[in-house]
Amino acid sequence: MSRTDAILKRLAALHPRLIDLSLDRMLPLLDTLGRPQDKLPPVIHVAGTNAKGSTIAYLRAFLEAAGQRVHVYNSPHLVRFNERIRLAGKLVDTRRLNEVLERVEAVNAGNPITFFEVTTVAAMLLYAETEADYLLLETGMGGTYDTTNIVQHPLGVIITPVDLDHQSYLGNTIAEIAVSKAGILKRGSKAVIGIQQEEGRAVIDRAARRLGVKALYQGEDFHGAAQDGRLVYSDEDGLLDLPPPALIGAHQFDNAALAIAAARHFGLPVSEAEIATGLRQVVWPARMMPLHGRLRDLLGPGGELWLDGGHNVHGATALAATIAAMNRARPAPLVLIMGMMNTRNPADFLAPFAGQVEQVFALTVPGEPNALKADDIARGARAAGFAAVPKRSILSALAAAAAIPQARVLICGSLYLAGDVLAKNHTPPD
Repeated sequence: MSRTDAILKRLAALHPRLIDLSLDRMLPLLDTLGRPQDKLPPVIHVAGTNAKGSTIAYLRAFLEAAGQRVHVYNSPHLVRFNERIRLAGKLVDTRRLNEVLERVEAVNAGNPITFFEVTTVAAMLLYAETEADYLLLETGMGGTYDTTNIVQHPLGVIITPVDLDHQSYLGNTIAEIAVSKAGILKRGSKAVIGIQQEEGRAVIDRAARRLGVKALYQGEDFHGAAQDGRLVYSDEDGLLDLPPPALIGAHQFDNAALAIAAARHFGLPVSEAEIATGLRQVVWPARMMPLHGRLRDLLGPGGELWLDGGHNVHGATALAATIAAMNRARPAPLVLIMGMMNTRNPADFLAPFAGQVEQVFALTVPGEPNALKADDIARGARAAGFAAVPKRSILSALAAAAAIPQARVLICGSLYLAGDVLAKNHTPPD
């Protein structure tokens, strides 16, 4: 076990519940550490059900194309914990990460605090102590009581599409979940809002009006669409004719447009040319990512291997649409290799893929005690009308997929599975 892993294991033991939405445990710790949350560069705070990471990836690409130094906070990580904390453009180095984690651990002195809370406190110290121009801050879950919701005066707020997810914590309806997501809106800040269902839109609009927040709404105040292979963006300030985003899928045009709107509405120092450069150079691992290397080689000639961490119905719907578009360009039998956590329903996730899938191979996500068992995934898939069998490992699943000539193989269902696959493929995220 590495020193980092040992520290993280100790921190995880400080509070028995993995998720316990509250700010009461971390605020006293932040006060003792000198309130680093008040010493950050301008913050763009991002909440929503899906597309948070992609939207942040675009903003980072735009800003870095313009020569800006950018902090980023994402979760969860895929392979190494360091991926959660980017300091002025670079992932935090392990020595510095260990030092700040141990410093926070010592000050906390064994008091109950969740893993996400204590590691977020450590990240805030790093961001406050490292010079940068902006911090792109992704919520973990929800908004109002999310651990990241300690920044009182963000430069701007982004709310990506809100859908059903984490209902046991956030509520059973779109409206209830939207109340939580809207909790990151702050008086005096601007906001851009992604495409929403009607009930979520109404909740967010009421919250913005109550706080006097000037919010721009996608599909009303700004638009982005694919036209002749380009991304055409428009708002009240004019029209931009841009290259398509490097990230794959029609939904990425929406995500890119949301980031462009934020850059313009928040007054970020990026030009049209720098936005175009960012669109070409953006990277966000495990989001409809083509895999090469040792795992892809198991499929033999003609096969395709893709990886996506999408794990809820909203994400599955976007994935299925992307696969359908790929199939129109080059028809291929679709094989899904799926792993899921036990809070997910395989039938719900698979429903958007109806009529597309030749075979499902189910996996138990390695090393995750809360993973849904491969047998249960396969059973749920078969009950929903899909041909499905459990497999013991990603290697055995790929060996079985190799027997289907010219297959398009998509590994999906869990970010934890995606991280395990990247590690086995020796593909470090960056």
